[in-house]
Amino acid sequence: MRVLFIGTGDIGLPALRSLLASEEHEVVGVVTQPDKPVGRKLVLTPPQIKVLAQEAGVPVFQPLKIRQSVDELSALSPDIAIVIAYGQILPRSILDLPIHGCLNVHTSLLPLYRGAAPIQAALRAGDSETGITIMFMDEGLDTGDVLLMDRIALSSEDTGGSLHDKLAALAPAALERALALVASGHPPRQPQDHSLATHIGKLNREHGHIDWTQSAAQIERTIRAYNPWPGSFCLLPSEESKAPHLKIHAARIAPGEACPIGGTIVSADPKTGLIIATGSGLIELLEVQAEGGKRLKAADFLRGHALDSGALLH
Repeated sequence: MRVLFIGTGDIGLPALRSLLASEEHEVVGVVTQPDKPVGRKLVLTPPQIKVLAQEAGVPVFQPLKIRQSVDELSALSPDIAIVIAYGQILPRSILDLPIHGCLNVHTSLLPLYRGAAPIQAALRAGDSETGITIMFMDEGLDTGDVLLMDRIALSSEDTGGSLHDKLAALAPAALERALALVASGHPPRQPQDHSLATHIGKLNREHGHIDWTQSAAQIERTIRAYNPWPGSFCLLPSEESKAPHLKIHAARIAPGEACPIGGTIVSADPKTGLIIATGSGLIELLEVQAEGGKRLKAADFLRGHALDSGALLH
């Protein structure tokens, strides 16, 4: 089939590589978001999806709004479109363009976690499994009929980054099966139970601000879920009007009873660890990073940054 690939996030790279290498399908075009300034020097940087497509000699389109490219995309005569982490809602003019419609690869077991951050949501909730759903797209947000699902178990050590990579690796084989089902002429279509739907909005850096009134288990899951994006942080004790941030890269639940006030530093010794009270239980911070500093094990951080037991993190 003639495939139009629509995506921006790196999670779509394995799927695009697989489609480009396929002998059964031809990628006739790739649509991705415009190049964006990256880093402190704001260097204009293309999405890796664009880089991969250009290396393969595939035409790339980067409209501010995808509806602006309807005529150009129609001229490609695609049989089907594959959409993975594009970042825009597709209008009806695009949904109706391919002969067999548009398939979306979504990183949750729909109707759970519709929206922009399903990977983090599954980890934060402590779910036992997650997966990818391939669905026929409609004009709603992740509301289309399901074609197939692939499930994987969640590990207590999974982070947002590791789960992202696991789900990305699932997509190529799942897409191969999905395209075969569509080509058969009788693909299954299972309507979603909308009464069971949950919705997850976009994340920003402020979402990573630790709420110490939550339980140790909730905070530990959140730190893993938000690693590497949007990251987790708290504010260090300070008499200044603007308290310094402390990034938290890794943590674990610690034994013992919590102090009455969440955020209380219970221990801040290189030998015993950096242990903080929460709304229920204790949590040990394992890897942290001061503003402008390097990522360090907590023991190494404490050797250069004295913290007082009984002080409060915010």
